[in-house]
Order: sequence, then C-alpha cells, then structure tokens
Amino acid sequence: MSQMISETPTTTVRTGSTHVRYKVLAMAVLLAGITYLDRVCISSTAPYMMRDLGLTPVQMSFVFSAFTLAYGIFEIPTGWWGDRVGTRRVLTRIVSWWSAFTIATGGVFNYASLLATRFLFGIGEAGAWPNVARTFSRWMPRSERGTAQGIFFMGAHLSGGLTPLLVTAVLGVMHWRAIFVLFGSVGSVWAVLWYRWFRDDPSVHPEVSERELTLIQQGRVIESGHGSGTPWKRLLANRHVAGLCLMYFTQTYGFYFYVTWLPTYLKSTSAFSPLMLGILSGMPLILSVLADLFGGLTTDRLTRRWGPRAGRAVVDGGSLFAAGVFMICGASAGVPLAAAILISLAGAASNFLLGAAWGTCIDMGGRHSGVLGGTMNTAGQVGGVLSPVVAALIVQRFSSWSGPLYVTGTLYLLGSLCWLWIDPRRHLGEE
Repeated sequence: MSQMISETPTTTVRTGSTHVRYKVLAMAVLLAGITYLDRVCISSTAPYMMRDLGLTPVQMSFVFSAFTLAYGIFEIPTGWWGDRVGTRRVLTRIVSWWSAFTIATGGVFNYASLLATRFLFGIGEAGAWPNVARTFSRWMPRSERGTAQGIFFMGAHLSGGLTPLLVTAVLGVMHWRAIFVLFGSVGSVWAVLWYRWFRDDPSVHPEVSERELTLIQQGRVIESGHGSGTPWKRLLANRHVAGLCLMYFTQTYGFYFYVTWLPTYLKSTSAFSPLMLGILSGMPLILSVLADLFGGLTTDRLTRRWGPRAGRAVVDGGSLFAAGVFMICGASAGVPLAAAILISLAGAASNFLLGAAWGTCIDMGGRHSGVLGGTMNTAGQVGGVLSPVVAALIVQRFSSWSGPLYVTGTLYLLGSLCWLWIDPRRHLGEE
C-alpha cells in the first residue's frame, strides 16, 4: 500500500489561508472515538458473551487484562515505528489491525479463542496515542498542541461515555456478534480515508497554503523526514522522562479504577436506582469531556504567556493535586451521593492534565515524540494492570472500599510532585 501513493513535494501553488491542520485534528478525534467505541463495546456485551461462551467472571477478567497487557507491551515499539516511517502508514496499520480483530471477536467460539483475539486486539491498538502525538508534532504549531491533545481526548472520553448507551440500544435489534462486526467496519472505513488523504509532512500536502505552513513550522523542533536513530540511552536515563512516566503511572492507575470497579463500589455503598447508578458510573467520563477541552485550552494559554514550564507543569501538577484532594475527600465522605460526586470530580481533574502531559511529550520528544509518548503510556498501562488487582486485594483484606480510594488519592498527590523535576523545555536532542 505504501508504494501506491508516495509522499513527494507538491508543485501546487500555495495561496490563500487554509486550515488543513484542523481537518487532521478532526480525523484524529474520529480515531479517538472509534478507539473507545471498539474498546468499551466488550464491557457492555460481556454478560451476553459470558452466557453464550460459558465463561466465569474470573475468566472474563483475564480477557480484559489480556488487552491491557498486550497494549502496554507494544506501546513503545509501535511509537518508535511511527517515528521511523511516519504516522500515515503506521496509523493505517493500527486501525486496520484492531478493526480486523474487533470483527474477529464476533466469531469467537470459546474462552481460548476470545483470550487470543483480545490479546491480538491489544497488540493492534497499541501505539495509537503516541502516533497521534507524533502527528500533532508535525501538523500543529506549538501554541495549539495542548488544545489539540485536549480535543483528541475529549473525543475519546465522549465516545467512552456514550458507547454503553449505544450498545444497549443496538442489542435490542441485533446479536452481540453482529455488533462487533458493525463497529469493526467503522474503523476500516477510517483507515482507508486516512491513508488516501493524510500526509506525514504538511509541506507535501497539496491543500496546505504557504501561510498555514509557516504557522505550523514556527517553533517546530523536529526536522523534515523521519528519525534515523532513537537515543535510547538518553531517553531511559533522562530524569525528566522518568518523572513523566511516574506521573502518568499515577494518572492511569486512577483511571482504571473508574472503568473497572467504580460501578461495584457505588452499588456497595448505597441502594442507588439503576438509572442513578448508570448516571453516577458514567459521570467521571462525562465530566472529563469538559476537562479535556478546557485543560488543553488552559495549558496552551499559559504556555503562550509564561512558557512551557509554567504552561505544562502548573496545569499537570495542579490537576493531579486537585484529583488527590477530591479522591481522599470522597473516600472519607459519609454521604454516598456526595462521595460519588467527589470521586467523579477527582476523575475529571485527573484528565484535565492530558493535553499538557501529551503536549509535554511533543515538546520534549520532537522527532522522537512517538517513542517518548509510547514510553509514557507504557508506564501508565503498568498502573492500569495493577489498579484493579490492588483494589480487589485491599477490599478482600479489609472488607472496605475506602482503602482503594485512599491509595488512589495518595498516588495522585505523589504524581503531582513529579512535576517539580519535569521540564518540558529540555528537548531530548539537546541533552
């Protein structure tokens, strides 16, 4: 496929003012939405799959973990691949792969086939986030990168919040197997459109005007072309990268509590009606839609005014600090509804930082932003694997849900301290 449409400098006369970069952003938002559409779908169809395949809850939990494990293992290799060959080809491969295994999920016939399919699904989806960051590093001027990342995550969380409702509605008219085929087909269409229209470098895209190209290239630290060598030693020994990874570990650890144990926690604390339980379970992601957008806008505004150290570190550190305070207050609240609201605010606060965090990957990584984003996200997935297990062990040991909440809140506070030694101005190529 890569030989069918080559990226060569265009001879088109660049006139007028265009906003092609916003079309790239729109495609990325669609990617984010499709990602969560396919990822969250299995959570809503799980009861039907367990019934038809004869699975126990423990077996289904391993199915969920198989995705997270594969996703974490292949984040760095796929981010590195995007740095090497460009995100046009890599994102096409990612979406085509995961769409194929989303469709394949509809054809599983037992526990082993489901486990293998979801592991392969995780391999396919790994690297999507880092390669989007890499795309933004080449297509977005520095002043818009945080906003772009915020809007991107807004699309993901909005899709994640609406998918359960969509699946519930569709289950009324089709079998769960057909739903996976339908949702997988959506990603296949995106992959075709992306490969045909997108270009790795805006300078070779025929729709980009000289005015927009100049704006995009202002302050861009990556060179044209793709990286010929990744500074692994510098990357792994860099204290700023280490701080970034530790910070993201705490953020993702908390996020996975919301997508695994939050409904169980809410059900155990009070006799909420099914409607209220559904609303409260989805509230963290719904609030995160606004947090993603305004977090991105805030980090870019502060960066333009006071520089990247203040614009990134203040937003991220402040967000995690607020998340920790909300979570600990929620754990100690005596009224279940108040606790649920405080915990939801903690989730939104922790996601307020995403634009700044991934903007920092672009600022620091430059031409290596894909592999740096993959490194940070891998650290986050370690937290994602541990979070549900640690929570279950604490509840089993102490017969109380307060423990997992206090642990999560404390990790948020520790994550905020990481920003004391993270400097987005320290580009990897300069150290």
